[in-house]
Amino acid sequence: MRMLDRSTSPKRRLNTVGLFSGIGGLELGLTRAGHRSLLVCEIDPAARAVLRARLGADLEIHADVRTIERLPAETDLVVGGFPCQDLSQAGKTAGIAGTRSGLVSEVVRLLTSRRVPWLVLENVPFMLQLARGEALEVIMSALETLGYRWAYRVVDTRAFGLPQRRRRVLIVAALDADPRSVLFADDAGAPETASALGRACGFYWTEGIRGLGWAVDSIPTLKGGSSVGVPSPPAIWLPDGRIVTPEIRDAERLQGFAADWTKPAESAGRASFRWKLVGNAVSVPVAKWLGDRLAQPGDFDLGDAVTLPHGRGWPTHAWNVGEGRFTAQLSEWPLRKRTLRLDSFLRHPPKSLSVKATAGFLDRTRRSSLRFPPGFIAALERHLAGSRRAA
Repeated sequence: MRMLDRSTSPKRRLNTVGLFSGIGGLELGLTRAGHRSLLVCEIDPAARAVLRARLGADLEIHADVRTIERLPAETDLVVGGFPCQDLSQAGKTAGIAGTRSGLVSEVVRLLTSRRVPWLVLENVPFMLQLARGEALEVIMSALETLGYRWAYRVVDTRAFGLPQRRRRVLIVAALDADPRSVLFADDAGAPETASALGRACGFYWTEGIRGLGWAVDSIPTLKGGSSVGVPSPPAIWLPDGRIVTPEIRDAERLQGFAADWTKPAESAGRASFRWKLVGNAVSVPVAKWLGDRLAQPGDFDLGDAVTLPHGRGWPTHAWNVGEGRFTAQLSEWPLRKRTLRLDSFLRHPPKSLSVKATAGFLDRTRRSSLRFPPGFIAALERHLAGSRRAA
């Protein structure tokens, strides 16, 4: 088990530029780790309203990455959770050439004109598989051409004390330093699979034929919902038998934000758009951990490293430091912070899953070949019957 060291060496403070900032998850975590934001960029007006209200009125905010001509001279770190719609399993899977995810080329453009010491990118793990990892190959090859060493790792938000199973790829690149000292210094190892008995379980009521998104004592990944702002929160089977969906303020907390963090977005759009903003965000504790390690890199042990096979897709972590590309044994849990049980974590009254949503989900389960946890279908049927009586 590798844990955060307590070195007495001075901590590094980086001047950061945020691209594709969303509602500021990366920026907020980095600020809590002691770094300073120079400017942020976000095209969504509702998200910009949140950034303006939450990150300070004096912060420079750009609306379009394509209009940024050059990075500020004092930039030490560029960060960005570039759009994932073309890379996500739930999206169009158009790949890196898609109109949205292809915007990562703007990051390369800016780095070409001014090579900064550090880069952090974040995206969905499906990019490792899509078209045999073509998107990641394009990004890593571009970084290598610019002279960057890189490392990446898939991490799970549950490792940082939040009951949300949210796997994301973190890419760290450096001109002169070793990015492995940021991403690989901590490894707590994944815990044993928890029993569902007596615990709240999250699932996606929009599924039911090929999968559930099932998560014990946590919710499955919060999603952005539809492009027109129709929310799609996961459902939760509570220990008392109720089937509910979390309230938006708890959704914000499940990402590590304060409740009502996205409230300012209502000045620029419908209240339902807040779900999209939260679903697209970077979990704040993940960004804080990254910021801590950028400030104070740690030691790592990769004695079992092997050369990365060419053309076979990408594993959950790898690096290019040295001659070639390599991978080793590493979990998706850098830390293992304790958290409240999911039903105790929820602070705001959840919404009962609607009759229509429950009936549709049950219909799909009857046509599927999936195996369901004991008592789950019966609980759904009781919920549906009770909801109909109440209606």
